[in-house]
Amino acid sequence: MEVAPNADPPVCRIVDFKKFKYLEAKKERLAQKKIHKTETKEIWLGPLMGNHDLEFRLQRGKDFLQHGDRVKFTVKFSGREMAHPELGHSVLSKVEQLLTDLAVKDGEPRFLGRNLSLSFKQIKKGK
Repeated sequence: MEVAPNADPPVCRIVDFKKFKYLEAKKERLAQKKIHKTETKEIWLGPLMGNHDLEFRLQRGKDFLQHGDRVKFTVKFSGREMAHPELGHSVLSKVEQLLTDLAVKDGEPRFLGRNLSLSFKQIKKGK
């Protein structure tokens, strides 16, 4: 195995290749343990949702945010509820007001079919 190819003369070492590959894989596994991959968790809401139900789902969203994940709140409309999209916007504005201390929104609410979605990410501690 070549240790220092740029040296003059190049430095080489005789190595057991299986052991070398094992140690490289072990280093990579340890590095992967230290990395936290952020996921996007989705929480479904309804446009005619009561306050207690909303608070209960928000608590679950806060747990996700404190764990370091992104949270996507989706208001699902069914049937004639589509005639009143302002109800969904009011639910998402309540969510935004209740999460101001913990999270910041990623954009504006968007309609995707019959669903109105808004995602949040955790506020960085150092800033």
